[in-house]
Amino acid sequence: MTKTFASAADLEVKNVSFDKLSDHAYAYTAEGDPNTGIIIGDDAVMVIDTQATPVMAQDVIRRIREVTDKPIKYVLLSHYHAVRVLGASAYGAEHIIASEDTRDLIVERGQFDKDSEIGRFPRLFQNVESVPDGLTWPTMTFNKKMTLWLGKLEVQILQLGRGHTKGDTVAWLPQEKILFSGDLVEFDATPYAGDAYFKDWPQTLDNIAALKPEKLVPGRGAALQTPEQVQAGLAGTRAFISDLYESVKESAAKGEDLRKVYEATFAKLQPKYGQWVIFNHCMPFDVTRAYDEATQYPDPRIWTAERDVAMWKALEG
Repeated sequence: MTKTFASAADLEVKNVSFDKLSDHAYAYTAEGDPNTGIIIGDDAVMVIDTQATPVMAQDVIRRIREVTDKPIKYVLLSHYHAVRVLGASAYGAEHIIASEDTRDLIVERGQFDKDSEIGRFPRLFQNVESVPDGLTWPTMTFNKKMTLWLGKLEVQILQLGRGHTKGDTVAWLPQEKILFSGDLVEFDATPYAGDAYFKDWPQTLDNIAALKPEKLVPGRGAALQTPEQVQAGLAGTRAFISDLYESVKESAAKGEDLRKVYEATFAKLQPKYGQWVIFNHCMPFDVTRAYDEATQYPDPRIWTAERDVAMWKALEG
């Protein structure tokens, strides 16, 4: 008997928080489900990561409208994963912004990713029929850095390095020292690393730390509202990524097959991280990617719905 994806049993509705970080910054969080960031400038609103469907995005819009009537002019994609981008059409934004690397990933694997993620995580795609046909395409792309002025509010859109994906993008409010990290940083939630660059990720976290953010909205988990909480989020993410990759590298160097590597790494990490949200769901994908990177695939292979099932059978069957 093959187990279904761990996420298939995750049906509990989460409580949403809408936290004010400053007059210009809000965090929409839901107990470890994917977060959305909101920046309110003098003349327009930017939304960072959209929720998974237009119907789910309506709850974000409702909360934005409780605090401002300014137009939602910009949607920023922190990276390309379906759960982050398929709600974009709900906002009616003038511009959808992504890094050039993220656009390349949409071209290469966007449809595969959409099919794969919807199959893996049914609860996160409520009213999936509301998603328009096709993919979410950026209307503006940038390379490494782009600065937008929302009136007098400076918003820096930065690529600080690869980690969760090759296109990872953060939004930085330098005047307020507030950072929206996407899935480069998680808090009390397991980093998904199926498309990751394990060797690069710790340095990218160091690059985030070098900005000295005082508040940070992670990809999953509660908004971090003090420098100490920000440090804890960065340290926790770094520890997980490093512990997992070191364990996989060590087992792979002994010539062990992927199943053995997975079992050894799961046993090693479970006592420290097993209580984190989506641990059981992420681990097979994370270990598979780490094994690939440690052996013969510097770049992540494409996850298809078929590959998801084959991997799960091989490791959890």
